[in-house]
Amino acid sequence: MQNPDIRDTLQSCGFLKNISPAHLETISAFCDIDQYAAGEYIFRQGDFGDDLFIIADGYVFLERAMDIGSHKGSVVIDALGKGRTLGCWSTLLGEPHVLMSSANCQKDSTVIRIKGSQLRKCMLEDTPFGFFMLERLSFLLRERIQAAYGAMDKI
Repeated sequence: MQNPDIRDTLQSCGFLKNISPAHLETISAFCDIDQYAAGEYIFRQGDFGDDLFIIADGYVFLERAMDIGSHKGSVVIDALGKGRTLGCWSTLLGEPHVLMSSANCQKDSTVIRIKGSQLRKCMLEDTPFGFFMLERLSFLLRERIQAAYGAMDKI
């Protein structure tokens, strides 16, 4: 995947809906492309996280390990496909954090990794862009919290 493909993928994902061309260009400059085989993890619960991930191609289960007395296992919080976004706390808070879930690839997947620290730097330097991203990250958090509550209802 080349830089124009990164820009196209970023622009087409719901997370960055209505982003300006200038900010899209800025963000695409500090993105990496990661490839994962089916069964591999993008990240694991308990690891330290500091990046955002956008699925360019593939299918990923966001899951959380559970230990409720005699009930142990994992619950799928959400099933994410092309254009969906993972991660965000470190970008909001400006520090790595312990990840509260795992991202398990259900099929071969291509993921764009946005460096959270560089995104945060851009947010701090450009207040309108910072507000735009803060709003987008808040919607992402709301979506994830709703999915987690839905997953708990299934336990």
